[in-house]
Amino acid sequence: MEDHVRIIFVLLLFVFSLVFLLWNKLVEKWRGEACYILEYECYKPTDDRKLDTELCGDLIRRNKTLGLEEYKFLLKAIVSSGIGEETYGPRNIIEGRENTPSIKDSLIEVEEFFYDTLDKLFAKSNVSPKDIDILVVTISIFVTSPSLTARIINRYKMREDVQVLNLSGMGCSASLISIDLVRNIFKVRKNRLAIVVTTECIGPNWYSGNVKSMILTNCLFRSGGCAILLSNNPSLKHKAMFELKCLVRTHLGASDEAYECCQQQEDELGRPGIHLGKNLPKAATGAFIKNLTELGPKILPLRELIRYVLVSNLRRYTKNGAPKQSGSSSSVNFKTGAVIEAVGKSLGLSEYDLELGRMTLHRFGNTSASCLWYVLAYMEAKKRLKKGDMILMISFGSGFKCNSYHREVLRDLDGANVWEDCIASYPPSNLTNPFMEKYSWVNEATSEENTGY
Repeated sequence: MEDHVRIIFVLLLFVFSLVFLLWNKLVEKWRGEACYILEYECYKPTDDRKLDTELCGDLIRRNKTLGLEEYKFLLKAIVSSGIGEETYGPRNIIEGRENTPSIKDSLIEVEEFFYDTLDKLFAKSNVSPKDIDILVVTISIFVTSPSLTARIINRYKMREDVQVLNLSGMGCSASLISIDLVRNIFKVRKNRLAIVVTTECIGPNWYSGNVKSMILTNCLFRSGGCAILLSNNPSLKHKAMFELKCLVRTHLGASDEAYECCQQQEDELGRPGIHLGKNLPKAATGAFIKNLTELGPKILPLRELIRYVLVSNLRRYTKNGAPKQSGSSSSVNFKTGAVIEAVGKSLGLSEYDLELGRMTLHRFGNTSASCLWYVLAYMEAKKRLKKGDMILMISFGSGFKCNSYHREVLRDLDGANVWEDCIASYPPSNLTNPFMEKYSWVNEATSEENTGY
């Protein structure tokens, strides 16, 4: 008799859970306002800003604070980063002025990006700057007055009533946070056009010391950026590339361990830089798990939710004494609900899936908040984006944050964007970094030797 009661209880619990999930999905649909991405434009600097092996070696040699151990550390970091020889850096660093950056250097760096991407974005979309209702600019570690939005408004002579927002300190998650901000404005402002501009200013933040946790950023981050045109006007849906379905933001800033793992700070001699702590992978994992826990019920197809609820409830039942079925699993299969870009083999991604992130790092490096858009552009250039496909973009940022963005592809896409001149050669047959070939002898050097690096 008790077994029958338990079975009835499990079935009732299953039905209740299923109704609750269906209700949540309906509420999300009713509440949701349209948010379309009409166009986006990634930035490719000019060839004179490329950081090849020879130039990177010169940059390292110019830092007189480095010793043999730091040289070995940098060699290992550069080789294992997956970054190739055609990434880009700011002019003041290439020209040897990394220790004396000026405001003018920083403005030149960001304005070259602003005007190149926005000019192309307006041309591609046939939208006039005067049609823009909302402008969001995000750069984490450079602030100036007048604001960066004001500089764009002045350049393009935008309307007096354009809504403007400047975001700083958001790190690599900034672009998704900006889109979430625009989405919330769209809920109370109908038929609007918005532009999100996201980049990073590397020039004034080059670290010239020898603390390993801070010189690491010099190896990883490169110049880049993206400008994105969005709208909530239903009449523009036929022109749109993507439609936002769901955006989930997770913040672990209340945890001291997570908060301190990625910070802008000064070393003991007052030299500024970005510290990447050993706890960063742990913070990223924690934020990622919490984010997916909330995201799952919002984006997974009904069959996967039913399977998850059913197996979870049966597992509770078996814990109370009933025989446990072998081979059952309550883990969620996220690949039934979205194409997940470069978040690791732990989610069951294939080499084909991982190719996206690896090729982007090799060609453009880590361009901070805009990196996701270079990955998206790679997918488009490879003709991987077809109407009806579901895309899940996930980004991490200082604080510590994890943001996920679920979208639908509204039409077949095949634009080359920033990959136009090189997509035919990707993926290359060999990703070996030439640094190892040229500087491998550093690993055999002893502290008594003059490396001449």
